[in-house]
Amino acid sequence: MAFNLFKKKKKSKQLQDLNGAPLFTGDKVDCLRYEMGESVLLEGEDGFEYESIKTGQKVSFAKMIDAATLFQKVRKLD
Repeated sequence: MAFNLFKKKKKSKQLQDLNGAPLFTGDKVDCLRYEMGESVLLEGEDGFEYESIKTGQKVSFAKMIDAATLFQKVRKLD
């Protein structure tokens, strides 16, 4: 037990769209980068990624981060 005192815990990061709305796996979004258009948020082997409904193109969530706000460059669709 003493060996587990200083282990780092993985923080699960809550993804948020450009307006601050929380994003979850399976949500449909409008991607504002890479001309992907309407896409779906998926959880792949390397973490979260967006898959375009039209083209099937996949982009990692890390490439969609807005540097100014740290939110995703997507808008959640209802």
